[in-house]
Parts: sequence; C-alpha cells; structure tokens
Amino acid sequence: MNDLQTILDLSASWHRHLCPRQVLGARMGLAGAAALGLAIPQRDKRLLGLVETDGCFASGVEAATGCSMHHRTLRLVDYGKVAVTFVDVRTGTAVRLAPQPDVREKALAYAPEETKHYFAQLVGYQRMPDAELLTIQPVRLTTPVETIISRAVVRVNCAACGEEIINEREVRRDGQTYCQSCAATPYYEADQLLFLPGQSAQTPQQPRNIRR
Repeated sequence: MNDLQTILDLSASWHRHLCPRQVLGARMGLAGAAALGLAIPQRDKRLLGLVETDGCFASGVEAATGCSMHHRTLRLVDYGKVAVTFVDVRTGTAVRLAPQPDVREKALAYAPEETKHYFAQLVGYQRMPDAELLTIQPVRLTTPVETIISRAVVRVNCAACGEEIINEREVRRDGQTYCQSCAATPYYEADQLLFLPGQSAQTPQQPRNIRR
C-alpha cells in the first residue's frame, strides 16, 4: 500500500478528483511514517497525525497512513497550514512536515509537459524527491501525547449545563467540573431548544457564571 499511485487513487475516490494538496498529504504521510520507522497503513493506532488544515490535504494523509478521525488517530489543529505532525504514541517521538516554501516553482521543472501551473503542481509533487518537496523537522509536543489521546471510557457531566463530557476534555475549577464551552468562550450562542413535533420548545437554562 506504500505505492503512491494506489494511495492517490484511494484519496481521489473520496473526492471524485485528485488535487495537489492530496498529493502533498500522501507524500507527507509516507515520509512521516518513514521518518518514525513505522509501517503504514497502520493497524495498531501507534501513529497519531495532527493535521493543520482539513479538506483534501487531510484526505491524502489519511489515505497514506490509515490515520483517521473515526479511529481517533487523526486530529485537526486548525492553523490553516498544509502541514502535519506525526507522533509515535509509544515513544512520544514526533516529526512535523510541511512543503518547502518554493515547491510551486520547483514543481514546474518536474512537469515540463504541463503548461498550467495547477497541473504542473499536481504532477510535479508526485515526481519531486522528498528533499526538494518537504521540510521534515523533529519536534516536541507541548501537550503530552497521553493527554491528547486521553481515555475514551471516562465520562463526566458538566456542573453548569449538565451535558456529558468524554475523552477527558473537562475543565476543573473551584472544585467543580465544567465542559470547555461553559468554562471559556464557546464557538456557538445558545438559542431555543428544538423538539420533535408535538413537543414544546423551551428556552435552555443559562449556564451559571463561572469565575475565570
């Protein structure tokens, strides 16, 4: 499965097309696993990927490595960058991969038959050697990998909204346990609850003020 064309065919099947970012994701997946000495596609959840953007790039990473959201081995850290950090969860060893800043220009030389930049990148990224395509840098995680992975069986309820929290993502403050949306600024604003036909809508209980 380490054949690049097979990987790209799989990634393209999820999108009905192939794009340069899928190629970059696939190339980084292959190079990152090789740098850590791990076999892919993985079967044992030893490889953890932290992608810095979503979309086509993440599909390329997933197709190459087998890391995935539904297996909790692929996480999004949304920096808006085409980059990924791979971690060996047994040893904590990690490497971060990103395209070299001038890869778009370099790709033109590797696909001289392509007259449009988009297709030159699509082809060139497949042909370029890792040393010209990628930066591969050893890194240290600022959050322990054990905390990132967490324990899936742990469940607690938020003291403010009452909703269940899994994967040890709770916040403890003043002897109480809160979800992150109650303990900080949530990404949403609550409106009326929606109910099935025949039930009445109710205004949701406002979370208690939490000292920050």
